Amino acid sequence: MGLAGREAGRLRAYGSGGPAGSAAKTVFAALESRRWKTRVLKAALLALLLVAIGIAVCLGAANVPLADLFRALGLPAGPDTPDSLLNQRIILELRLPRVLLAALVGASLALAGATFQALFRNPMADPYVIGVSSGASLGATVAMLLAVDLRFFGIGAVPLFAFVGAVGTVLLVSRLGRVGASVSLSTLLLAGIAVGSFFSAIVSLLVYFAGDRLHQVIFWLMGGFDGANWPYVRLALPYFVLGTAAILVHTRELNILLLGEETAGQLGVDVERAKRWLLSGAALLTATAVSTSGVIGFVGLIVPHVLRMLGGPDHGFLLPASALAGAALMVAADTLARTLIAPTELPVGLITALSGGPFFIYILRSRQRIP
Repeated sequence: MGLAGREAGRLRAYGSGGPAGSAAKTVFAALESRRWKTRVLKAALLALLLVAIGIAVCLGAANVPLADLFRALGLPAGPDTPDSLLNQRIILELRLPRVLLAALVGASLALAGATFQALFRNPMADPYVIGVSSGASLGATVAMLLAVDLRFFGIGAVPLFAFVGAVGTVLLVSRLGRVGASVSLSTLLLAGIAVGSFFSAIVSLLVYFAGDRLHQVIFWLMGGFDGANWPYVRLALPYFVLGTAAILVHTRELNILLLGEETAGQLGVDVERAKRWLLSGAALLTATAVSTSGVIGFVGLIVPHVLRMLGGPDHGFLLPASALAGAALMVAADTLARTLIAPTELPVGLITALSGGPFFIYILRSRQRIP
């Protein structure tokens, strides 16, 4: 089907009369013209992610040959060497679950960031904009200071309490952001800032009295994947799938919402329903990421911002591309955290902040110089 046919089908779905229909036609025509470029970008990002995963699994305190990675995955790689069995255990029991968890967290944060930036129509929005990180931090801090001895399917008390705190914050902020039967995004944003600031103050108070557990609390708050294992991956994966599905099935609605809620309503979009699903999906992804890795900044802010500059605002490209790029970036950051000053391990959040802050400033300055 050609360009005209595809546009006609889309416009029939949302209405084609009046200024709203003309605006939608202009948007879809612009998106169609970039399709070839976005396909190349997505393929390149997928290749980059696979390379990053391969390097991350092979590098560490003891470097592992690439052939042993192939053997561990059941791929042909020639005869075994004397160290092959040990290397395969290192890969399957230690490195692979950590790398996969880093990829899931990076994809979750970038995907949530792209969604929030579109919903709030603000490129400075990030996954923590409605206070999820503060709620998760509060839950994790309470678990650490009380030394809660609890395990659920191999998961300790800290990520469980963090997840409960994150989800509880989302529910509270959503309740405060509701005006009648609708969700006001501006009220939701203000409620998130207020609740997040309040919970952050409580966390600061608890840290002040942390005593000999201060180092544990601070290290978690800076974010990292130390101690990651297969139960963590099994915890994160189903929520990642649910959150991602809730967002991706509303990709077209998210594109229309860029025109404004009033215009989207005129084009046949159930605005309130779309907002609820998109907010729920993004919040679930953020809660999952923070509960399993701590607070890691800049990924959900920078990745969608850069990809929007490279491939445009079409969320049919932006959402999957953000997930791929966020996963690759997080895997690379975790590899640096493990190897930069080995055997000492740096917090991943420190790596992303030290590199992401200057890089984001450079992007902003570069855009200002473009006539």
